Amino acid sequence: MKEFDKELVTGSIFRSVWKLAWPVILLQSIMGVHGFVDHILVGNYVEDYAANAAIGISWQLFLVLMVFIAMFFNGMGILVARYSGRQEKKTVNQIAYQVFLASSYIVLFIAAPLGYLLTPHLIDIIGASPEIREYAQPYLRVLFTCSLPLFMTFALNSAFQATGDPRTPLKLGILTTLLNVALSYVLITGLGPIPAFGALGAAIGTVVAPLPSLAVAISLVMRHKMIVGPPERLTLALDFSVIKSVAKLGIPTGIQAVLLNVGGVLLLRFIGSLENSTAALAAYTICYTQLFSFVTWASFGLRASSATIMGQNLGAGQPVRARRGVYVTTFMAMLWAGAWAAVYWTAPEFLMGLFNYPEGDVFLIGKELLHFLSGSAFFVSAALAFTGGLQGAGDVKTPMYVAFLSQIVVVLGTCFVLDRMDRLTASWIWTAILMGHSTRFLATAAVFERGKWIHIKMDLEG
Repeated sequence: MKEFDKELVTGSIFRSVWKLAWPVILLQSIMGVHGFVDHILVGNYVEDYAANAAIGISWQLFLVLMVFIAMFFNGMGILVARYSGRQEKKTVNQIAYQVFLASSYIVLFIAAPLGYLLTPHLIDIIGASPEIREYAQPYLRVLFTCSLPLFMTFALNSAFQATGDPRTPLKLGILTTLLNVALSYVLITGLGPIPAFGALGAAIGTVVAPLPSLAVAISLVMRHKMIVGPPERLTLALDFSVIKSVAKLGIPTGIQAVLLNVGGVLLLRFIGSLENSTAALAAYTICYTQLFSFVTWASFGLRASSATIMGQNLGAGQPVRARRGVYVTTFMAMLWAGAWAAVYWTAPEFLMGLFNYPEGDVFLIGKELLHFLSGSAFFVSAALAFTGGLQGAGDVKTPMYVAFLSQIVVVLGTCFVLDRMDRLTASWIWTAILMGHSTRFLATAAVFERGKWIHIKMDLEG
């Protein structure tokens, strides 16, 4: 049975953060590879940029569900980190099990049937063309109805990371990604007796690939090989005292994420209203949802590291060390962002060529967007590191308010005004995105600097 890692609350703060951060950065980057590969395969074998646009639109819609369910994982991570700092294993086990159970019920009995029925209406919100709808509807329905293994893997990985074990999720993530890439290649292109499913093959690979990793993770937990273990009593009944505590912390983070993703969905509607909308949507899908994911996925990992280092050190009664840990995480995030910003600015031809768009409208629009994202990379990375610090301390409401300000007021507000003035162009939409990212960074950093989070008390209900 693994014991709590005392190095996370003692010794060099840089070593503690690095011990958490490097596996999480690598994991998130590896997890982002499968979507990257899907778009490359679809771009080269389907040869219809409506298919690439459909995958991007479908993921943006599916992410609204993902981030809603993830509110339980976020609340769980905050509590698990705090109780890991106190080394209270029994409570950690109970929290993780109850979240695993509750999220399973939500996915199976609410999200799957509703998602299947609402898929056509959700695509209508985007105002997608008939060509995009042809690919998007079956793709999105597969994600909604068959995504339980994906969510359960996320739940267990979140629990492992919050206890200070990022290496096990890294190993499981590598296994999932390798299988996902292999399945995508076979299912998208066809192999032997297996027909070419095209874009739909990417969806099937996404929901099937996590199964082996999920089986391994559950086996490790049940055999007491992890810090997180099974509860004292296995039951299918929910413990609402635990769920209430998790929801109290998770709902604001869920609202924050939903605001950001609903804002992303509505932003797609503005892009879809442009004169060359299909090319613009394809460029946005490739550059923002795929190429920029190498910044955002790693930044989400650093946010988790920041929350863990904050929660465990506050649980151990070391607030000064907790603050320093967040600053170190922010520094790492900025270095990562700088490396990718240089790539976006100097190599758009190479990056767009990977998706079979070395020229034409998609390339020209995408190149311009990549230049804007070179600046956004710094703001997003730093903002997420500070967000993790606030959430790890229990301040889950401030990031929610900041998300509303940056994504709804700044980004969508700017697009709405320009659209009413009949001056909305792709360049103005990319400018609005950059303005939203910078606002998010400035607001989050200012709140963290005030330091009121240090006085937040956090315990289970009852």
